[in-house]
Amino acid sequence: MTSPAFILGIGGTTRPDSSSERILRAALARIEAHGVATECLAGPDLMLPLYAPGQSARDPRAETLVARMRGCAGVVIASPGYHGTISGLIKNALDYAEDLAADARPYFDGKPVGCIACAYGWQAAGSTLATLRTISHALRGWPTPLGVTINSSLAASASGDDASMQAEASLDILARQMIERLG
Repeated sequence: MTSPAFILGIGGTTRPDSSSERILRAALARIEAHGVATECLAGPDLMLPLYAPGQSARDPRAETLVARMRGCAGVVIASPGYHGTISGLIKNALDYAEDLAADARPYFDGKPVGCIACAYGWQAAGSTLATLRTISHALRGWPTPLGVTINSSLAASASGDDASMQAEASLDILARQMIERLG
């Protein structure tokens, strides 16, 4: 990206238009509404070889991911909740942040990190969100005060229902907190 400040979105599943990818794109749209550029790496963009720390050769998709992580001003991560935690797809993508360890600004040092967890139940959503926040801290990022949990079992796609309204309000807050941290 040519913009000096952009927010990178990482998330989704191998399934196109998954709930976690849709919610990630909705969060990025709210950030863009504040005048900040975004880029989304989801689904096929994240189908990477397993991270191998001792291997210097990288798949072109992994090179793109690392370059975007290096150049972004902040990150929004949206993971599905698989068996009580983040998916392997998202964990593997975040493992590539290790390639930033020797940078002048290592990992996500000081960058805002918005965390979103989508799961078919509140328990899995909560534990997935806790894992995303823990990883953000381990990568020296600043998780936004509000992390967003989406319970996919509540049919949040029905416009105007309580679950949808709550999700929209939460995404608005997350976007605002990301922007405030940039300033």
